[in-house]
Amino acid sequence: MPTDSSPGTLPAREHLPAGDAGTPVLDVVIPVHNEEKDLQPCVRRLHEHLTRTFPYAFRITVADNASTDATPLVAARLAAELPEVTGLRLEQKGRGRALRAVWSASEAPILAYMDVDLSTDLNALLPLVAPLISGHSDLAIGSRLTRSSRVVRGPKREFISRTYNLILRGSLQARFSDAQCGFKAIRREVAQELLPLVEDTGWFFDTEMLVLAERAGLRIHEVPVDWVDDPDSAVHIVKTATDDLRGVWRVGRALATGSLPLDRLTRPFGDDPRDRELAGVPSGLARQLLGFCVVGALSTLFYLLLYGLFRQFTGPQVANALALLVSATANTAANRRLTFGVRGRGGAVRHQAQGLVVFGIGLALTSGSLAALGAATDHPAHSTELAVLIAANLAATVLRFLLLRAWVFPDRPSSEQAHPHQQPHPQQRPYRRLYPNTQVRAGEAADGDRRDVTLHLQPVLPHDTDPGDPR
Repeated sequence: MPTDSSPGTLPAREHLPAGDAGTPVLDVVIPVHNEEKDLQPCVRRLHEHLTRTFPYAFRITVADNASTDATPLVAARLAAELPEVTGLRLEQKGRGRALRAVWSASEAPILAYMDVDLSTDLNALLPLVAPLISGHSDLAIGSRLTRSSRVVRGPKREFISRTYNLILRGSLQARFSDAQCGFKAIRREVAQELLPLVEDTGWFFDTEMLVLAERAGLRIHEVPVDWVDDPDSAVHIVKTATDDLRGVWRVGRALATGSLPLDRLTRPFGDDPRDRELAGVPSGLARQLLGFCVVGALSTLFYLLLYGLFRQFTGPQVANALALLVSATANTAANRRLTFGVRGRGGAVRHQAQGLVVFGIGLALTSGSLAALGAATDHPAHSTELAVLIAANLAATVLRFLLLRAWVFPDRPSSEQAHPHQQPHPQQRPYRRLYPNTQVRAGEAADGDRRDVTLHLQPVLPHDTDPGDPR
């Protein structure tokens, strides 16, 4: 049974050691589509900034999304001139598809991306990745919506951005402030487990990744940024907004049904002595007790509401049985998800059946109490009935927790706990880095001959089947 204190798949976060100078610690991805004009100044400016300010080895990866202009040739020329620059070409569009391809195959422990227009001030790059290098956080995002951010953009884009983030807060309970700022980073071991759960291949990729990470309990660090809007942005606002809303609905439905194995992203506690397990104390007991008490309190209120409703149409025994049956079903489902951390549909029917057995025991206790009350007095007051039922339910609650913990949701062995829903990752189709040693002739861009530098790639994941994506 997965709990918050189980180790999950991810290890404890640790500060990255100062490795070999030639091993890149940071891989910055620049996804592009038909950006022959902006690509070269962007890469050169980013390369100069990292060379001057970044204390670790780095790499810049240009991820070309099926460009039809001279973008591949510009990338090839940059890769030939700058040893820290490499390229990748995909034959399908989609920013999410490009990031998934590079991040899934990169060996760098810190993976980042930024938009080619460099709207975000590069001085925020080191603060973005520092919490990931130190082991403090799992993901980091630039935010244009914090109070200390400085943003220059038109009222239309400002309204759309803030409205979208309000929608995320209202529908998906997102707590991060800015989902779509093109300035993010993630630790590689987190990406390896998180990316297979993200379905989107376009602009909603960022949002889906952040929502799933946040729901899994991963730590997201936000960096206020200075950001200047690019007036020549090629983003199709209406279609992007429509696709994003579809994505919000899809992710919200998946989270509501518990179909995502987010417990594979659970991290253990850190090195603080207060976080270590105490001898003789069952793992997760305190958290389970707290969750059970909260669920129990809400279930009791729900039960009393139902009992009062049913009591208007039937006798006390029938009203008690109906109210207890409905509230017990809801109680089992809530404890399954919230108290004992079981997600997904596997075993749900069996858990409900076992919960009904526990319900039968509670019914016997409460019905016996009502029978005893009826034997003691012919016409007990309604308030007396409720007091007897509350006392009986308290006794049944203690027994219910013990049965749920020991029988319905028993602790599994640690090895099983670590991978409760582990599925083999989709097989990654290999791709080749482009242009590392390619010498590009100056006349090739004008000739339009890209046969020597463009390699055709297969989709990276089964989801990557979106030939109609206009992005």
